[in-house]
Amino acid sequence: MMTIEVDFDVYKALTARRTDETVTYNDVLRTLLGVVQPASGLRRLFGLAAGKAVVQKPRSNETNDWIYKGIRFPAGTELRAKYKGQLHRARIERGGLMVNGRRFATPSDAARMVTGNNVNGWRFWQCRFPGETGWRRLDSLRQDS
Repeated sequence: MMTIEVDFDVYKALTARRTDETVTYNDVLRTLLGVVQPASGLRRLFGLAAGKAVVQKPRSNETNDWIYKGIRFPAGTELRAKYKGQLHRARIERGGLMVNGRRFATPSDAARMVTGNNVNGWRFWQCRFPGETGWRRLDSLRQDS
């Protein structure tokens, strides 16, 4: 097996595309490059029989991910915020930030809908990318990039 060095931003992007621990970084790269020969995680992900090779086109710009301020939020990313003792949830779907069936252009717009006030959405919301177990504030993503 060969080793490939990548910078931290590439590592984060690859990690965000892993749907669970059975999908390896190699599986993610094969999918992005359109060279997919499914390992166990991808067989389950695509519902394929063992040993059957598949070629999938790389993702285009018409993705369900949401990119805001240079940060990619993969489709399925969950957001949450506690306000006045109540937990509010949001989700990245169809290329946007959705709260209660409504699409918002920014995290702050979504936070404003919840609170009725101008709020810094980067500090208000926490997120959890698909395949991750821990939550982190959105502003921590800006510090990492």
